[in-house]
Amino acid sequence: MKKVGIDLGGTKIEAIVLDEGNNELARKRIPTEQEQGYHHILNNIKSLYANMLDVMPNEEHSLGIGTPGSISKKTGLLNYSNTICLNDKPLAKDLEAILGVKAIVENDASCFALAEATLGASQNKMLSYGVILGTGCGGKIILDKKIRNGPHKGEWGHMIINPAGPEHFRGFSGVVENYISGGGLESLFKGTHSFKCSLSEIVERYRNNEQPYVAFFLEFIKNFGTSMANLMNVLDPDMIVLGGGVSNIDELYTLGVEEVQKHFKEPLQDNIIVKNKLGDSAGVIGAALIS
Repeated sequence: MKKVGIDLGGTKIEAIVLDEGNNELARKRIPTEQEQGYHHILNNIKSLYANMLDVMPNEEHSLGIGTPGSISKKTGLLNYSNTICLNDKPLAKDLEAILGVKAIVENDASCFALAEATLGASQNKMLSYGVILGTGCGGKIILDKKIRNGPHKGEWGHMIINPAGPEHFRGFSGVVENYISGGGLESLFKGTHSFKCSLSEIVERYRNNEQPYVAFFLEFIKNFGTSMANLMNVLDPDMIVLGGGVSNIDELYTLGVEEVQKHFKEPLQDNIIVKNKLGDSAGVIGAALIS
């Protein structure tokens, strides 16, 4: 049976069709246009799904959808999404109504982690953890190529590393997402220095040895090390795979890993923290795989 995956991101929505051997048959990407609201996003998904159906007219298929945040088992509402208009909405129920099919809705970090564990960097590991470092950040445990979902849909990005830190959009203070996600870092820089600067510019100016960018970047690396060490001390995974735009910063795999090592007496195993292999395709492939 063919598999359709849809990755609902803050800036783009992507869809893919995979065959029985997980080979790609079709793919398309459109803007999310979240500024136009919740129902506009639903209609965009409907249009994209219709494009995928054109590739396999009247064929039986499954459908998986990845989205920031997670669906509450108690209320059926989406929580903790950094696409704000999705929060407190019955996304899964509304999607099934507008698409006319059963859809499995999962957190985007779960989709990313499953794709990397099935076809990517951690496919030979029993216990891996996939971390998305993008506009926001999150992660998911993959055990023997299966998503491990607990009763509370744990959000690793909401782990507190500085109780006196800036407030998160969901009301918590000093969470991981504030300190190592792209959006969090840009907000943190603006709050500290009173002017805006993109993360890519911060990295470039750090590499040019310019202040205050050097100090800010090294503090980011320190917070990355603390966040990863906390995760490893609790979970002790075989591998952590990084995804999202921030994962393209090469220093995470050198200075970042050195910072993690400071929290352990024993030498870290080789390739304990690695870059993804599937790139920005991981989310949409994972969405198809969960179905």
